[in-house]
Amino acid sequence: MAMAGLRDLSIIATPPPNRLAVKTFITAWDNALLREAFQRELARGGQLYFLHNDVESIGRMQRELAELVPEARIGIAHGQMPERELERVMLDFQKQRFNVLLSTTIIESGIDIPNANTIIINRADRFGLAQLHQLRGRVGRSHHRAYAYLVVPDKRAMTPDAEKRLEAIASMDELGAGFTLATHDLEIRGAGELLGEDQSGQMAEVGFSLYTELLERAVRSIRLGKLPDLDAGEEARGAEVELHVPALIPDDYLPDVHTRLTLYKRISSARDSAELRELQVEMIDRFGLLPDPAKHLFAIAELKLQANVLGIRKLELGENGGRI
Repeated sequence: MAMAGLRDLSIIATPPPNRLAVKTFITAWDNALLREAFQRELARGGQLYFLHNDVESIGRMQRELAELVPEARIGIAHGQMPERELERVMLDFQKQRFNVLLSTTIIESGIDIPNANTIIINRADRFGLAQLHQLRGRVGRSHHRAYAYLVVPDKRAMTPDAEKRLEAIASMDELGAGFTLATHDLEIRGAGELLGEDQSGQMAEVGFSLYTELLERAVRSIRLGKLPDLDAGEEARGAEVELHVPALIPDDYLPDVHTRLTLYKRISSARDSAELRELQVEMIDRFGLLPDPAKHLFAIAELKLQANVLGIRKLELGENGGRI
């Protein structure tokens, strides 16, 4: 309701002074890479979390880590331990009596240990986006650079939604990205039964983006004291620009159809040239240099913005000239 304008929305996006963003890596299990991550943190006198969310095999994982990094002092924490023993383990870790905490998701919240600045999450594909964001937030709580390693299996063993979650958490690693991640999570998981199959009518044909667009239009009309006219979309669509050139995000540039649709929505919803430029920079950073069809797409979006300012409803340009 806040995103639709029915309620006020407050976003805390300013980090504490001297905080650095957590560098996030997605990797398969690699003994050399993981050993390097352990050694780098231990060499600067820091501590690590190693998250293994399976109580039955956590003892075996401790033996594997002890063999991989013999110099590490490893403690175990999970929810099936007696309360006093668990409390003792957490206090010992806080007092740096050991430097690696092998745990389940029991550390997800309420843990603030500034000296722990590396977290390794085993089978990160099994966690939700909000969980991954919370777990990554266990490190980077001081002025030191922190690192998060998301260990995943082969792509064939992951679901499409898991890949989307990992892509989102890796790309949104700057400070203050929590709200953006929450919107990604909403897009991936859906908005519950609001647009689900239990509703009557053709809700499956609407989708979350179109629903929010219709809702925003209705709220805007009501605030102006008018009745919502959801069928009259000409004004909302703005100018029509036809340059007779391919203008799209090619499949070979960005194979994931969900991400492409999200970007199309963001491009068409851009309010000004600065927002379009920021989106171009983001795409280049995430996927590489823009191919020509994608450049054309941004150029047409820019022309639409200018045409709207000038009151132009249709602009057409081809080999035989143009028409306004």
